[in-house]
Amino acid sequence: MRLTLPPSAPGMRIGLYGGSFNPAHLGHRHVTLAALRRLGLDRVWWLVSPGNPLKSRSALPSVAARCDQARQIARHPRIAVTGIEAALGVRFTVQTLRFLTRRCPGVHFVWVMGADSLGTFHRWKGFAEIARLVPIAVIDRPGFTMTPLSARAARRLAGARVPEAAASTLALRSPPAWMFLHGPRSTLSSTQIRARTGRGTAPPKSARLQSRPDTANFT
Repeated sequence: MRLTLPPSAPGMRIGLYGGSFNPAHLGHRHVTLAALRRLGLDRVWWLVSPGNPLKSRSALPSVAARCDQARQIARHPRIAVTGIEAALGVRFTVQTLRFLTRRCPGVHFVWVMGADSLGTFHRWKGFAEIARLVPIAVIDRPGFTMTPLSARAARRLAGARVPEAAASTLALRSPPAWMFLHGPRSTLSSTQIRARTGRGTAPPKSARLQSRPDTANFT
């Protein structure tokens, strides 16, 4: 896959939302629109990952197929879908962030994740470095509203938590800085969609229903 970054310019506030998107659904779009609105972002990039390097990918649709399906779900001028991680040949989010922060100086990146991912964030490779590279926005999900009180990463980064009332300033803050954003939540799940449609098939164009944690980040 060719390495082509979505457009950006110094001073822009860009959210980075990563995952397998297998398949993408309206829950992903819900999180993205919440981040755009609450954080005052100019764009959000969906980073469609190659998949978990520790497991078989035989049943995982290609990055290109998942990107095409994700674009049909995104359908928003401020959402860009990209498979740059496959083009870069990287396995972990920390590698992607190292590249982007070097390649795009002056761009204010924010890592966006669902609250379900916060519970396992401490297991991501280089999670402390991720927190030093970019601010992090955690979006509430059903069943995970209390995660900041129990998540190991949240406890480790407690001193860097930013009040939710300051959401519009997060992108401009020097990391480590993170916040938990409450609000309307989506119950949609990629896992449930796969269970209904069957594994090993191309992602359904009509997939509507938050993805599993990005397991490619685990050590």
